[in-house]
Amino acid sequence: MIQIEDALVSFDIFEKKFCCDLTRCKGVCCIEGDSGAPLDVEEPKRIAENYEGIQLYMKPAGVEAVASQGFSIMDRDGDLVTPLIDNRECAYAIEEDGMCWCAIEKAWKEGKSTFRKPLSCFLYPIRITRYEGFEALNYNRWEICSCACKLGEQKGIPLYLFLKEALITKYGVEWYEQLEYAAHEIEQGHIEIPPR
Repeated sequence: MIQIEDALVSFDIFEKKFCCDLTRCKGVCCIEGDSGAPLDVEEPKRIAENYEGIQLYMKPAGVEAVASQGFSIMDRDGDLVTPLIDNRECAYAIEEDGMCWCAIEKAWKEGKSTFRKPLSCFLYPIRITRYEGFEALNYNRWEICSCACKLGEQKGIPLYLFLKEALITKYGVEWYEQLEYAAHEIEQGHIEIPPR
């Protein structure tokens, strides 16, 4: 791992290629999984503040799920996550043109919300684990994203570059510039990736 300020970044984030291929996966990450999308502690409040606009794009079943469960729930691991419809898809999931995506993001795109979407969704497939005094950024391998890995390989897009906007949203431009510098040093062979 490489340390950038208070974050430890896995070498996978520099090495792995990734580019979402919604035409192939159909956004199934909004449906599959053990629980809802992980939320930061402030994010349910941001959803609540923007819910009037978000609700305009939600499915009736999603609105019902939020009405009965709230803007967020604790999953069985004690993590704060989005509520689910019938213990399956995210309450904020919508379908358009045969693909699943997010009512929160649609409301943001349409100017009805100041909150874009949960950071865990924006940053996927990077998952952040918080420890005392630092965070660890790791690549989360998920079979449903195999088409994104293939497309990333075809286009030659490393994960850190695919997630540039999300990483800047989370850590800022200066932090991302340090990440790019580390990527350049790895590419030039000045930083060696240990064998696995």
